[in-house]
Amino acid sequence: MSPKKPNLREHISSKEKKQPYINSLFQTIAPRYDFITRFLSYGMDKSWKRTMAGLLRLSGNEKLLDIACGTGDITFTLAERVPNGWVAGLDITQGMLEIAEERRRSRGVENVAFVRGDIMQLPFPDANFDYVTGGYALRNVPDLRGGLREIRRVLKPGGSVYSLDFGHPPSRAYRWLYLKYLVFVGSITGIALHRDADAYRYIPESLKLYPGQRGVRQIMAEEGFREPGFREFMKGIMAINYGTRDS
Repeated sequence: MSPKKPNLREHISSKEKKQPYINSLFQTIAPRYDFITRFLSYGMDKSWKRTMAGLLRLSGNEKLLDIACGTGDITFTLAERVPNGWVAGLDITQGMLEIAEERRRSRGVENVAFVRGDIMQLPFPDANFDYVTGGYALRNVPDLRGGLREIRRVLKPGGSVYSLDFGHPPSRAYRWLYLKYLVFVGSITGIALHRDADAYRYIPESLKLYPGQRGVRQIMAEEGFREPGFREFMKGIMAINYGTRDS
């Protein structure tokens, strides 16, 4: 008898079960991760990431941390903008980091280091980074408030966080249609690529539990970030949240 398949909603709604589930899922999809992010975003994923990088006010010598770095898209974009600085790319999935490190070596990038670690327990000292960025990071942590506290801890006073993720469109009808689209396309793609509908159906299911850009802004304010806000794309389907640690 084959082992019972984990219940998706049960695992992602539990602080104890979510992280192991995420670790296993992303290890499975790592080889296809870049393709699927392009596919589900109609090729706009890279432009959103570059837009986020462009929001950082960089002079070229900053120290940056890119959490949930995946295969390194945002990490490398930031590295281009801080030629005299340094960027740490952190991810908990070994398969993602192996791809990112191969990209780093093939490109000859010297101001980037990839580190395996957990957003909930960042392996860095207090007040260490000028900026923290994340692409599809906050939605995946088992405890959003705890993750934001860790980000705030490693930011220097006056440092800022920028987080790109799926959002909650203010229009309920539009949100319903968009979630139905993600469920349908994600299920079909998961079956085609991994013989598992849940591989990408995880995105809409996790989004139902995620507070969205307005909720994240509120939590950032409650956790001591100054001037929290967000920038939306495609009528709220995607958003960049941001906030600054008080001096």
